[in-house]
Amino acid sequence: MKKISRSLATALAIPLLAVACQQEETEAPIYQQVPVTRRDIIVSASAAGTVEPILTVEVKSKASGEILEVRVETGDKVRAGQLLVKVDPRVPANALRQAEADLTVAHAQLTNAESQYRRSEQLFETQSITETEWESAVLAKANAEAQLVRAERSAEDAKISFEDTDVRAPMTGTLIEKAVEVGTVITSATSNVSGGAVLLRMANLDTVQVRSLVDETDIGKIQPGMSVTITVDAYPNRPFRGQVLKIEPQATVTQNVTMFPVLMRIANDNDLLKPGMNAEVEVSIGRQRDVVAVPNAALRTANDMSSAAIVLGLDPVVVQEQLAAARQRPQDGEGGTTMAGSVRDSEGDAQETVSFNGREIPVPEGLTKAQIEGVMAKMQGGGGFQSLTAADRQILGQLRGPGGGGQGGRGGPGGGNRGGQQQSSTAGLFGGNYVVFLMRAGEITAVPVETGLTDLDYSEVISGLSDADTVLVLPSASLLRSQAEFSERIQRMTGGSNPLGGGGGRR
Repeated sequence: MKKISRSLATALAIPLLAVACQQEETEAPIYQQVPVTRRDIIVSASAAGTVEPILTVEVKSKASGEILEVRVETGDKVRAGQLLVKVDPRVPANALRQAEADLTVAHAQLTNAESQYRRSEQLFETQSITETEWESAVLAKANAEAQLVRAERSAEDAKISFEDTDVRAPMTGTLIEKAVEVGTVITSATSNVSGGAVLLRMANLDTVQVRSLVDETDIGKIQPGMSVTITVDAYPNRPFRGQVLKIEPQATVTQNVTMFPVLMRIANDNDLLKPGMNAEVEVSIGRQRDVVAVPNAALRTANDMSSAAIVLGLDPVVVQEQLAAARQRPQDGEGGTTMAGSVRDSEGDAQETVSFNGREIPVPEGLTKAQIEGVMAKMQGGGGFQSLTAADRQILGQLRGPGGGGQGGRGGPGGGNRGGQQQSSTAGLFGGNYVVFLMRAGEITAVPVETGLTDLDYSEVISGLSDADTVLVLPSASLLRSQAEFSERIQRMTGGSNPLGGGGGRR
């Protein structure tokens, strides 16, 4: 009997011990306190591509016949006008001699007709010939002049056809393909309906381009003119620098994934990059140094702010009132903002701004609002970066550089970038407005923040926080759901009571 009682006690103790252990595990805070720190935010987009020439030219011959000589090989650098291929010149040479002989006859006929015309003119004046004979002399002179023009044209055409037997380089570049050898019989590119035979292909490899496919989720972050780093397998430790040239407007769908072709231009020093090489491309979208940043998990949108408040044991109505008061309260300090959305400079004076994608970008010193709006209108009009003049690109560079664009210099108490740190226009275009929960003086407080660049792990904070704050990172929705389900199972096992405590209260 004692043995049975001891076994029963042991059996009852095991689930109680399990519940106690589970209670200890679930009593951990439902949020994590993370101090706000300064860090570097680097945002880039990666893609694979292929090196290709910017311009490729097919070299054809205007003359038909047998190839007698090929003076170049693939890989040779040639200059414009250099002799590449010689075609059999015998037929064009014979035609040229015939045309020159016809030209000589035409000159003689014209000389004869002119002499006859002068004699007829004198005789007609003395009434020695009839008017009909005089008109015949005039017509003969005109026919001789027309025949001379035809002969001159034929001679010139024959000379051109003879010179076309020497195929010369149309531009300075590198031979990338040779399609014919000595003895090949070719057809003329001008007289044949098929376009003639391709003899060579050449390209200028001093500057090449990489054509890559970028996912549609990243294409909105890429703009013409952004810097690019390219690496190829042939030189894994040597990166090549370039710029985004253009973004093709037509998407390409590959395995149900929508991609957009993006062209990057790279200076090809020493011709190291060869057409057809596979390349890895990294587009530098934005880079911010030593800025206030918070984990993305700490950012709450307007849709999930109420649910987060309930999880933290706060009244959503009270939280909404706190946020409204914080948004209405003007911010002090360097670069504070006004209620109207205008920006103040470091001396507190109102600074002119220009609207772009729903954001107010300060106008840098030395520029006018009309200049900036003109550049933005060109880029949004379909021409993109390529439609900008040198002056327009300089204006765009001032917006992207220090002191311009992207809500630069916004701070105030808890401002994300105090000490004169400026924001790039790229950072401003990809930010947003969120809510974070802070632990201040032992109390949980909700504050609105404005973010800039994000690397998917951390987001730059432009205004609303300082590096002295501590934010609360809540678990994911799936984790909260699993915790609720586990709590319900425990309640059913224990007859309705919750041995794990209230949960969801303020920790």
